[in-house]
Amino acid sequence: MTHEVEERPNPPRRGLRKGLYLIPSAFTAGNIGMGFLSVMESLRGFQLLGSVNPDIARATAHFDQAAVAIGFALLFDMLDGRIARLTKTTTEIGIQLDSIADVVTFGLAPAVLAYVWGYGAALTEGTDAHRLAWFLSFMYLICGAFRLARFNVQASRPRVLSEGTVKVDKKSFVGLPIPVAGGLIAALVHFSPVPIIYFGPERAQIYAVLMMLLVGFLSLMMVSTWRFSSFKTVGTRRGSMRTIMLVLCVGVLIFLYSRYVLLAIVVSYILYGLLSRMIGIVWRRSDAAEAKIEPVSRSSGS
Repeated sequence: MTHEVEERPNPPRRGLRKGLYLIPSAFTAGNIGMGFLSVMESLRGFQLLGSVNPDIARATAHFDQAAVAIGFALLFDMLDGRIARLTKTTTEIGIQLDSIADVVTFGLAPAVLAYVWGYGAALTEGTDAHRLAWFLSFMYLICGAFRLARFNVQASRPRVLSEGTVKVDKKSFVGLPIPVAGGLIAALVHFSPVPIIYFGPERAQIYAVLMMLLVGFLSLMMVSTWRFSSFKTVGTRRGSMRTIMLVLCVGVLIFLYSRYVLLAIVVSYILYGLLSRMIGIVWRRSDAAEAKIEPVSRSSGS
């Protein structure tokens, strides 16, 4: 008596599904690698400036490469989260790994770059101004780390937070995102990679003070409660061909005029967030004033 074996459909290819989880992690690893490369390039440029015969040309090339590495890290950071959401491969370990990568790439690397390219080499070592510059770089790093920690807590359990915490909105970030803050420092260095010390003692000190003010401003904005658009919903809907074409056009412009376009994009994003906040404050005050006047006019009319 023969027994016929019933053919069953092949089970789903779990190996392929598991492989999808490695794609976002690969981009996150690239993010960390670019951050490490940026730190090493910054240190190499600072070493050339501190030699007996400073090599400004080679130091400039190293600082530019450090800034470009942060730019590529920003691209990897945008892709890993978007790919994880599109492929539905978001994991808790991936979220935590992404935050650690951001601390290295957009926290440590820009802080080191701003110091060695800008105020660290322009100010006399041992002075109060030099100590303040060192502290500002550290403050930038610690504020960026706090910004990421707060984002992770709000994203994981927004309703359990203590009273007074701003409600999480997927369409916006609370505080300036650390990739944008690091991207502004990188874009500024990429726009003018020549170290500040090259412009002479007097102008170098002025530029150093301005750079210190910028780093302090970015640090405060990261830990603020001001909202900045996340653009997470852009390109995720069907029929987003216009968005794809716009991204391609911007990519071509970056390839051709990276020094100008990157700086313009980052500055425009920050100004958009600041102006939106200021307009919202003025708008709410005007509405509150109208609300107070309206009951008074009704009572006088009666």
